[in-house]
Parts: sequence; C-alpha cells; structure tokens
Amino acid sequence: MESTGAWAPWLFLMLFILASLLMIWRLEAMSDSGFEGTVLGTLVMPYCSGMGNLIFAFILGQTGGSGADVMINSLVNNVTNMTLVLGLPAIFWGMHILPQKKITPPKKKKSEVKARGKGEAKAGGKAGKEHELNRLSLLLTLTAVLFFTGAVWALGRKGTLNFNDGLVLIGLFLFWQCFHIFEVLKTNVRQGKSRFDWMLPVNLALLAVGAVAIYVSTDRLVNWVEHTARHGWIKDHMGWVSGWLMVLPNAVLAIYYAWRKQPEVVYTSQVGDAHISIPLCLGVYALYHTMNMPAFFETGMFLLLGATVIHMLFVILFGRLPRLVGLALVIAYGWFLSKGLLG
Repeated sequence: MESTGAWAPWLFLMLFILASLLMIWRLEAMSDSGFEGTVLGTLVMPYCSGMGNLIFAFILGQTGGSGADVMINSLVNNVTNMTLVLGLPAIFWGMHILPQKKITPPKKKKSEVKARGKGEAKAGGKAGKEHELNRLSLLLTLTAVLFFTGAVWALGRKGTLNFNDGLVLIGLFLFWQCFHIFEVLKTNVRQGKSRFDWMLPVNLALLAVGAVAIYVSTDRLVNWVEHTARHGWIKDHMGWVSGWLMVLPNAVLAIYYAWRKQPEVVYTSQVGDAHISIPLCLGVYALYHTMNMPAFFETGMFLLLGATVIHMLFVILFGRLPRLVGLALVIAYGWFLSKGLLG
C-alpha cells in the first residue's frame, strides 16, 4: 500500500474501515451465540469500536506526539457518541429501552383468556424483567461516564495530566472492567450455563486480525499526516480528524443495531466506547508524557457531562430517548463543533 504513492492514505483508510466492519461482523455472531444485550455492549464492543482511539493514544505516546491531540480525539469521540450518534437513531428509529405500550385489543371470550392467559403472563413477565434489567445496566454504565468524566475534569483542571494521573485513570477503568466480568460470572452461575461455545476462539482470532489491521492502518495514517501533510487544515486538526475517523465504525454499529430494533445494544456500545476514550486512552498517553489540555477542554467536559445527565433522566423517567431530545442532542453537537473549530 505504501508503494501506491498518493493512493496510500486512502487505501489505509479503506483498510481501517474494513477491519472495523470485520470486527462488527464477528461481534454479531457472538451476539447470536449468547453474548446478549448489555453484556455484548459493555464488555466486548467497546474494545472493538474503541480500538482505534486506544492505538492512536499508544502511537502518539510512543512517538512523542501532541497530548492535546489525544485529548481532542477523546473529547470528539465521546461527545460525538453521546450526542450525534445516539441522537440520530432516536430521531429515525426511536430509542426505547422499555417496550412501547401497546393499544389494548378488543375483549376476548373468557374461554380464550383462560386458555392463553397463563402462558402470556409468564412470557410478558420474563420480557418485562429483561427490559428492566437492561435499563438498570444502562443507568449503571451512564453513571460510570459521569464518574470517569468528572475524574478527568478534576485531574485536568491544573492544565495537565501527568504520570500519576494516568495511573489513577487506568486503575479506574480496570476496576470497572473487573466489576463487569464478575457480574457476568455471577449471571452464568445463576443460570447454570455458559455464554461461550466452540466458535469463541475463532471469533476472538478474527477480532485480533481486525485489531492488528486497525493498528497498522492507524499507524500509517498518523505517519502520513506527520510527514506528508505537514501543513494545512488536516495537520492542524489531527485530533478532530482522527476522532471523526474512529467514530465512523461506531456510527455504523449504532445505525445497524438501531435498524435491528436493539436500542439497548446501541446505547451500551456507545456509552461503553466512551469508557475506552475517557479514561483509558488518556491514561495510556499520560504514562508516556505529560498531557497538556486544549483550549476547549472544559467546554467539552461540561457538554459531555450534560449530555450524560440528559440520557440518565430520560432513561429513568420514560425508559426511552424521545425524538425531540435526539434532535436537541444533534443541535448541541453542532454547537460543540462551532466552539471547538471556530471558537
């Protein structure tokens, strides 16, 4: 690919997108084989959709790149996920964590009610319990976004994130992942079955292939920006451009699962991806070099906190994200772009 000259960055961009789609394809297979709903969205998908952000932070940390670009990359990734990527599915498909209330059908004869009543009540109770568990899991994940974002804001108020701050942020993330792993193990014990099958090693191997391809493509794209596009808009806004690039597969993921009427996966995958960028990516870079905060650091932090609170309120009160709120989130994203790029 490098020998193709001017075509090289486009080919690496295509490799990045294809690798992301490969990972999404195998994630769908894992979902069908037992990684259900919030488990898939919280434990597996974030590492795949957020792999590009993590590799970007790792590469810039190794090469001594700008820490401000890593922070901008993370802010762009998280704010885009929590406003635009969740707002658009709400506008077009609706985001109902709890099922919509159905119109009451005409009354049936007592004999029909007795024959089918017990089975429907049992099925309805089971489905209602599953939806409520999804809502509670989502609320817990959103709460983690508040704590992680608040921790980064508190540590970054002095204008930098140093090595000790990086240790704290990575420690927070690892504790959160351990918590979810034990929750999955507890669920397996309660149900008396395993979520894994013989295809798991194959799927994990294909996910690893996708991760390697993402690493190679991200490394070459960063190298191209630093050595070829030395001047101009892309070079000056590498954090923004890289953030949008790495949101792209996540947006495809959200649209796909919204179309499939699986809003709990849409929600948890986007929120879980936010955990990869903040705090993990920031912590990884801070272990290499002291990170300086960009000019709109606090603006991005407050918008991210505000969007998270809005999601929590509507999930708690209504069990869904209304279309008008989705539209408001998209407009808020436009304001974020104007403040960050033009402010």
